[in-house]
Amino acid sequence: MATQEHQQAHEVDERTVRKAVGAAAMGNLVEWFDYGIYSYVAIYIAMSFFPGGDESANVALTFALFAVAYLVRPLGGMILGPLGDRVGRKRVLALTIVVMSAASFAIGLLPTFGAVGWLAPILLVVARLVQGFATGGEYGGAAAFIAEYAPDKRRGFYCSFLEFGTTGGFVLAAGLVTVLQLGLSPEAMASWGWRIPFLIAGPLGLVGLYLRSKLEDTPAFRELEERHQVSESPLKDTLVHHWRPVLVCMGLVLFYNVAVYTILFYMPTYLQTTLGLAETPALLYILGMMLMIMFVIIPVGALSDRIGRKPLIVAACIGFIVLGYPAFMLLALGTVTGTVAGLVVLGLLLVMLLGTMSATLPALFATDVRYGGFSIGYNLSTSIFGGTAPFVLETLVISTGNNAMPGIYLVVASVISMAAVIAVAESARKPLPGTSAAVLRAAPA
Repeated sequence: MATQEHQQAHEVDERTVRKAVGAAAMGNLVEWFDYGIYSYVAIYIAMSFFPGGDESANVALTFALFAVAYLVRPLGGMILGPLGDRVGRKRVLALTIVVMSAASFAIGLLPTFGAVGWLAPILLVVARLVQGFATGGEYGGAAAFIAEYAPDKRRGFYCSFLEFGTTGGFVLAAGLVTVLQLGLSPEAMASWGWRIPFLIAGPLGLVGLYLRSKLEDTPAFRELEERHQVSESPLKDTLVHHWRPVLVCMGLVLFYNVAVYTILFYMPTYLQTTLGLAETPALLYILGMMLMIMFVIIPVGALSDRIGRKPLIVAACIGFIVLGYPAFMLLALGTVTGTVAGLVVLGLLLVMLLGTMSATLPALFATDVRYGGFSIGYNLSTSIFGGTAPFVLETLVISTGNNAMPGIYLVVASVISMAAVIAVAESARKPLPGTSAAVLRAAPA
């Protein structure tokens, strides 16, 4: 009987799908706006929260604190993800966006080292831990939310808007920091200007909360409730019966997040501290690369609906193995041409992942464990390999003196992930596991 139910198609209204996509993508924008700010003002944070001395060492400490938030992301994923499988995606996503925004707002108000000494970095750690816990339940839920609303034949297209929101958060953060650097003196920027983007995160979070509160939960979760098949213990079910897709998720996320955190998070500091570019030109380079990514990410998502997700993921993995190190050698030349060429290569490889992963990863799991399974696998891998990447890369560059070391790190991560890339099943144009087929409702005549 269940099989017959799953074979029946249910219709989804395109207007409702667009609202769901907007609500989920807005939350992701807020999340990555928060994280992007930290990366783009890392030098000012280093000056504000640590004693004077070795600037490179303080920047490395700042990235170490960046990684601290990732220590609790798996805990957030293990608690908030299964909770989303029990009480619904909507409620948990409302919680995550409020907590994330509040933590960022709090960072904008923290006292400096000069005012309270070592209490300053301690308070920064606390805020980052709270932010990291909430973030552990954000991306998996947002991806599941869009995937469960989207029609099967256009899931790649709609899910790519989630990463459009991600990149939009980075662009908004980079653009805002650039405007502040151009409009304020270096002294004002170091004193209080860097706080402004963190304070803006609060109102942005309220906008995201409003959008999410206007929607029902996903059709897939409501269908599960109607059949009385909501898991009583989704965490146990995930770890006992669905550990294989969790491992595949971790493998895919490994090289995906190393790429994301290397190219989007670490790159501004790399261009400034390692290659010696001035602050504003460095951010303008990054801004240009991200605008390029935003321009092509939706077409890439739509392309994955036609040719499949797997060919694009495989191409990206091979591309990073072959071109990761040469791209950073181009950057290390320190010329305009080399910098633009290196960023274009890295950006185009990254967008093949950004346009496909948010549709690929939810399809690894059945509805009753999708939020939790995704969140656990994603955040474990992100905690180990993603959040640590800026700190590891800065340390490698300093210790070896090789400015192209980030390229080697990308290559190694891609080689390790190749097994998961090969193992992932194609999910394009197919129903999500455990749900009936989803088709767009025909427009009225």
